[in-house]
Amino acid sequence: MKAIYLVKTGDAGAAFELRDAPDPSPAEGEVAIAVEAFGLNYADVSARHGLYQDAPPMPSVLGYEVVGRIDGVGAGVSGLSEGERVCALTRFGGYATRAVTDARAVAVIPDDMDAGVAAALPTQGCTAYYMAIDSLNLHEGDHVLIHAAAGGVGTLLVQMCKEIGCVVYGTAGSADKLDLLRELGVDYAINYRTNDFVADIERLRGAQGLDVIFDSIGGAYVRRGMNLLAAGGKMVCFGAASHESGRFQVFRSLAFLASWGLPHPVPLLMKSRSLVGVNMLRISDERPEVLGRCMRGVAEMALAGRLKPIVGGRFDAARIGEAHELLESRRSTGKIVVSW
Repeated sequence: MKAIYLVKTGDAGAAFELRDAPDPSPAEGEVAIAVEAFGLNYADVSARHGLYQDAPPMPSVLGYEVVGRIDGVGAGVSGLSEGERVCALTRFGGYATRAVTDARAVAVIPDDMDAGVAAALPTQGCTAYYMAIDSLNLHEGDHVLIHAAAGGVGTLLVQMCKEIGCVVYGTAGSADKLDLLRELGVDYAINYRTNDFVADIERLRGAQGLDVIFDSIGGAYVRRGMNLLAAGGKMVCFGAASHESGRFQVFRSLAFLASWGLPHPVPLLMKSRSLVGVNMLRISDERPEVLGRCMRGVAEMALAGRLKPIVGGRFDAARIGEAHELLESRRSTGKIVVSW
């Protein structure tokens, strides 16, 4: 098979090499997939910069999700057959023409489903579903803030929260992205580059506060956002996009850690607030039944037309560096998909 290996950290144009690799075989409970396309996630960018601690040592094959056809079924797998078109979550290894994964992380999709739409479901779709539907008890009329709402997870969160009947506030960094958020139904679109989101929310909500904040930025965004929560409010952290690479990386990382502040249980208890962390890699490793439930749920929503992932960039595999550059630039919306 062919695989794209991460061979050095830093610049996207020099970080990857296309190599031949041995075909993996499915073990018990696994399936092998002939891959037609795979998706990018911001964790891939973090791994390329050496900032993602769960990434395998180089040279390594990144990638959390694939779209393709099953071409091998391990012992003990039921309900899946060779030849079926699927999307699947992978624990790395997705940047390849063949991938192996736990059968519980696989969802059958129609032959005519767009590969970019399908690629949005396993990682970003499951993350949004787990947060908005599986683990939180959102209610109609809840006031919800979604940071980076024009991104892959953000656009799906917006749709899920609006289906529940929430009042949604979304942040983005350009006029085009704000227009997209309004098209998706965001009630209050906030440009984080020109406006202080805290001041805007306080002006709109006064002392009433927010019920939930979905934060993929981390650092000071979390620290400042905690003060916007109403009694019973929840801060859900699922990323750290503000942790950037550069010179004097150790000092950058220390400053990033300090920017979170020092959350303590006593203020949370006194104000009845919650701070929740979400890492779908840990969920897939330790609670695969939860991952399977989320995969089925998000696939059902997409097939029913209740969830419409946005594809913001399409690249062939030879342009993997350009795909990474677009994602890292923060100019993209929705899902970036790479095809073989």
